[in-house]
Amino acid sequence: MVQKAKILLVDDRPENLLALEAILSALDQTLVRASSGEEALKALLTDDFAVILLDVQMPGMDGFETAAHIKRRERTRDIPIIFLTAINHGPHHTFRGYAAGAVDYISKPFDPWVLRAKVSVFVELYTKNCQLREQAALLRLQLEGGSSGGVDAGKEAAGLLAELSARLAAVEEQAEALTKQLGEDAADAGVVATAAHLERKLTGLRRALDALEPGTAGGASVLPAQN
Repeated sequence: MVQKAKILLVDDRPENLLALEAILSALDQTLVRASSGEEALKALLTDDFAVILLDVQMPGMDGFETAAHIKRRERTRDIPIIFLTAINHGPHHTFRGYAAGAVDYISKPFDPWVLRAKVSVFVELYTKNCQLREQAALLRLQLEGGSSGGVDAGKEAAGLLAELSARLAAVEEQAEALTKQLGEDAADAGVVATAAHLERKLTGLRRALDALEPGTAGGASVLPAQN
């Protein structure tokens, strides 16, 4: 069974957290509450999250400062952040959100369907990322075992590598279609940032997988010779 992804909801107002839970409950993932920036940072010390929904205006540590701390930590710097704000001070305020590391910036009141769709993209990416990472680790173990296991072990490892590559290709195809769809709304800097984030993630996964291919530094040394 695929483990559920965790989504971190950060807002100092309980009613806003309740509303976010109602909107995102249909995704059937694990929703984690944090009522302050400090509480969010504590949660990030122990758990991995697919995406963070972060309120901008909070007493004490606001959303911008919280995001800055998140991006400074190696463990959490790559977690997508979606800023939620009830105020709109124009493009300079929005730019500050992107400069702080957000992949999207949504003003309240927002469309529940749009928010749910955007969050689901990052949940899907996170889930695929976890699956590919686990399969890559298994593949490497099989490749290392294949170096002393003969031709049959090598063929089995090569078959698993091909399956893993095909699965990644399917995700890349879905991401390409999503990027084209987002590109139709190029005026929205948020969707452009979202597409760029997806592309960087998939490029990293493809690079890691290619390193396991026979004939590369990462893969040739562990594949057995075949006649």
